[in-house]
This record gives sequence, structure tokens and C-alpha cells, in this order.
Amino acid sequence: MADHADHSGLVAHQFNDVDQQREAATLGMWAFLATEVLFFGGLIAAYVIYRHEYFPAWQAASAKLADFTWLGISAGAWNTLVLLTSSLTVVLAVHAAKHGNRHLLIQMLLATMVLGAAFLVIKGMEYTNDYHEHLIPGPGFDPALSIHIQLFFLLYFCMTGLHALHMVIGLGLFAYLLIQTLRGKFTAQKHQAVETIGLYWHFVDLVWIFLFPLLYLVR
Repeated sequence: MADHADHSGLVAHQFNDVDQQREAATLGMWAFLATEVLFFGGLIAAYVIYRHEYFPAWQAASAKLADFTWLGISAGAWNTLVLLTSSLTVVLAVHAAKHGNRHLLIQMLLATMVLGAAFLVIKGMEYTNDYHEHLIPGPGFDPALSIHIQLFFLLYFCMTGLHALHMVIGLGLFAYLLIQTLRGKFTAQKHQAVETIGLYWHFVDLVWIFLFPLLYLVR
């Protein structure tokens, strides 16, 4: 049996070469994301089914979400802009990692974290407004609104809350990447973690691209 030992620290002992290691990491992330689709897929399916059943209530509830604006633009639209921009910074971070540009990598990781935090701040402001408008499902829900509108907001908080949780996890992962970058752990030859975590972030962005029109635009 050939000895595939690598003494450069680039390849773990269970892999033959860098390409095999990269392919295994990418496949593992895709397998994980496939399970994540089940979380969001079930909620989105429930949303679509109930939207068909209670269309007038869904229209009224979606209009209430659009009422909360900043500079005339809905919170959902602002968050979409923020996440699309963060996708760009992630792409630039991966590009920087591939070319061993440590300075640019640090900048893009920081930019992504700032944008991710901005998304959560905007979502927090929106949740606060929902609370003051008595749109939180439960005993405090506005009694003037129908039970079907309450069902809309239940699904809304489940979907956006789960998405926000993934955002928080993503910020933690980028904080890890930033620390490792500052320690000089990534090079042009060794940067798989940046690519893998970048793939996770793109998935989170993609989920929002589905949630935004479903919740805010389709009426």
C-alpha cells in the first residue's frame, strides 16, 4: 500500500491528497444542507397550503408586515439588500483565501459579520414592532384579527426565527474564521474551511430569497 502521509500539514491522514480532502469537506456540507432543506421545506410547504386555504387572511397579514418601513422601504427589502451584499463579501473572502490575500480576507470576513449583524438588528426592530402591534401569536394577539391571521404570524415567526438562528450560527462560524485568519492558519493551499462555511452562508442567503417574496410580496 502506498504511503500517503503528508508532512506539510495540508492533508489529514485519512485523505490521499488535497483535492480528495476538499471534495470530502464539500460533500459533507452539501449533505448537511440537504437536511436543512427539510426544516425549511416543511414550513414553506405549510405556508403555501394555508395560504391557498385562507388567502384573504394571508393578504391582510402580509400587508401588515409591509407596514413597517424605514425610509419608505420595508424591513424585508432592507434585509434582502443586506444579505445579497453579504453574499458578495463571502465570495470575495473565498477569492482572497484562494489567493493567499490575508489582508483582504480579514476585511471581507469583518464586512460579512457586520452585514449579518445588521440583518439581525433589522429583524429585531421588526419583531419589536410586531410586539407593540400585538402580532405575536398567543394570548396577547390582537383580538380584532382573525385566527387565520394569527396562523400566518405563527408560521412567519417560525420561519424567520429559524432563519435568524442560522444567521447567529453563521456569525459564530465567521468569528472562528476571523480568529484563524489572524493566527495565520489559512494559506492559498489551505483554506477549505473558508469555502465550506461560505457555502453554508450562501444557503442561508438562498433561504431568505424564498422567504422574502413569500412573506412580503406575494399577495
